[in-house]
Amino acid sequence: MAITKQYLKSKPVCKVTFTVPAEESNKVAVLGSFNEWNAKKAVALKKLKNGTFKGTVDLEKDNSYEFKYLVDGTYVNDEQADAYVWNNVGSENGVLNL
Repeated sequence: MAITKQYLKSKPVCKVTFTVPAEESNKVAVLGSFNEWNAKKAVALKKLKNGTFKGTVDLEKDNSYEFKYLVDGTYVNDEQADAYVWNNVGSENGVLNL
């Protein structure tokens, strides 16, 4: 898994690109505090020919966001998250610090 951050000079925005190697999976999305943990608002990642899923989200910089991937209905953390915090269901969420 990979997370890349591109800060825009013209706006207080960071383009965050999520890359998830999930060759055997059918559907991967990212959700978190930036979309109220709503699976219907989850950002669907596009499956590439090499089997990885990739997508970009524009997030306001100077903030922290909790997130997880939803891979074929299962929540998965990114090992490259900036940090991890415990959530109210007894597991951890990844954190993006922008």
